[in-house]
Amino acid sequence: MRWQQLFADLQAEFDEATAAEERAQLPSRSRAETGAVRLTERLGGALGERVSLRCRGAGEVAGRLEEVGPDWALLTDDTGREVLAALPAVVAVSGLLRSTAAAEPASPVRAALDLRRALRGLARDRSAVAVLCDDGGVLTGTVDRVGADFVELAEHAPDEFRRPGAVRSVRAVVLGAVAVVRTLTPGAA
Repeated sequence: MRWQQLFADLQAEFDEATAAEERAQLPSRSRAETGAVRLTERLGGALGERVSLRCRGAGEVAGRLEEVGPDWALLTDDTGREVLAALPAVVAVSGLLRSTAAAEPASPVRAALDLRRALRGLARDRSAVAVLCDDGGVLTGTVDRVGADFVELAEHAPDEFRRPGAVRSVRAVVLGAVAVVRTLTPGAA
């Protein structure tokens, strides 16, 4: 009987020492896990919620977070317009929830859904847009095409449709300079 009690006591001491060691490692493990979280994952935990993004050159843009890509976030603002924010231009985010989206395994398909692909969707839709650049400049027009590192914009007045007579010029904008792209309603003064 004494041997059983001795073994039980030793097992209890071992269990307590193991638990104490795990409790001591928990803060560092938690910090390491948090240190691996990317902004896209934090934003993914707020899908469907109202967030505000502070962007270089564009200031504060706010709305309901609709979708997050590898280098962009799509919001719908209070007027119902879509706002595409380039994540490299985002300097601060407010409105995040405590939850974080699970990291998705790297896939070629997900990686291909980058800012260029989102802008190509705007080109396909022939949507009138305002492009807010990271230097504070604003360009209005219609996205004509998207290259490897630029977006080409047929510049026209924001209240006009893209017609040959309305296009003032065609401008290539370096993708790295794009902070925010906001859809417009042509024909609405």
